Amino acid sequence: MGCGDGELLRQLIDTHHITGRGVELSETGVLACVQKGLSVRQGNIQEGLKDYPAQSFNSVILSQTLPYLDNPTFIIQEMLRVGERAIISFSNWGHWRCRLAFLLTGYTQSPPGLDVPWYTVPRPRPITVRDFSKFCQQNGFKINQQIYFQGDKSIPARRDKNLRATVAIFELK
Repeated sequence: MGCGDGELLRQLIDTHHITGRGVELSETGVLACVQKGLSVRQGNIQEGLKDYPAQSFNSVILSQTLPYLDNPTFIIQEMLRVGERAIISFSNWGHWRCRLAFLLTGYTQSPPGLDVPWYTVPRPRPITVRDFSKFCQQNGFKINQQIYFQGDKSIPARRDKNLRATVAIFELK
């Protein structure tokens, strides 16, 4: 969902031999996907996945799109309706560099890996690892697995993960 230029989808198809389908809003993204030979539908994921019947997929992936959603609860419910599991990744605004930059400069910084200023359209909303964990608990989403990265390096899911992780990946069931 929100597959952008299809880079992740192409990699999953090539390396894991999956049957993949994408949904992308931008015409530029859809064209890039089609040029890569991907099956992609142009549509707004915020309207849901009504075109897909329940349990159509093993996995539904939302990669780096969560900060841009108006109604993440609805989207995740839709992901879990059409798939057995939802995999969600996002840049962590709770990373120590974001916090330190704000403290020292007074400016809101973009998290590592999400190099867009706050005033761009569409505008990302800040999300931290703790925010997302609490959100899942409040909405009854079961977190099955959590993976954290600091740059390209995987880090353990310890107590300080909210400070250390630049990117978080959650598997929900």
